[in-house]
Amino acid sequence: MRVVSICPSNTEIVAYLEKTDLLVGVDNFSDWPVEVQQLPKVGPDLSIDMKKVAELKPDLVLASLSVPGMEKNIEALDEYELPYIILNPNSLEEIADDIQTVGEALNCTKLGHEKADSFRNEIAAFKEKAQYREENPRLYWEWWPKPVFTPGRVNWLTEISKLAGARNIFDTEDEASVQTNWEDVKKRDPEHICMVWVGVKEEKMRPELVTKRPGWENMKAIQTGNIHVLEESLYCRPSPRLLEGLRKLAEIV
Repeated sequence: MRVVSICPSNTEIVAYLEKTDLLVGVDNFSDWPVEVQQLPKVGPDLSIDMKKVAELKPDLVLASLSVPGMEKNIEALDEYELPYIILNPNSLEEIADDIQTVGEALNCTKLGHEKADSFRNEIAAFKEKAQYREENPRLYWEWWPKPVFTPGRVNWLTEISKLAGARNIFDTEDEASVQTNWEDVKKRDPEHICMVWVGVKEEKMRPELVTKRPGWENMKAIQTGNIHVLEESLYCRPSPRLLEGLRKLAEIV
């Protein structure tokens, strides 16, 4: 079977199923696991070169709608009459469902269900631990600094926060992605700031600039030095690697 993944989180689900040998091409941002870096690249996930995808003669394309703008990839898939499935999870349970869906699509249904159950079991173990925590530190997740974008209630990072024994300060907003401003963040006074700028490597982020934002010097997170530069690949992609991010976050809080 010849499979092309046009989104990093999809590629990581294939890896979780131990089926990277089926991949014949990936998007430019698929960088994990290491072996996929050698595969033919078909463009950035928001502007896939569908002609290149077609030339790879896939039996299946794993598409996504996890980022606004990916709709045009679906239109192009239809135009080229390529076989595809779409993944678009917002919650951890939906990611588990996608593991099963991809397993079925790759003709390994039993494995897909086993891996999905393994994913759910690890989440359940964290949930059990979290309920005994007496304090739940408040986290601010910064997806983008200006304009400010942060995950709301309907997002896996709110769940990840809870499972780590903490709380996302924007879990009051009934959206997956919230656009807000620095003043709003200041009022909510988080105890931890988690910098996970989408598409930006950790070494390019500068936490010292965060401390200079107007009025932020009085914020608990700033006063205690709890500014964390985290790997966006472990927190911003709806894939099983969120479990690795969860383990790291649990240690931090």
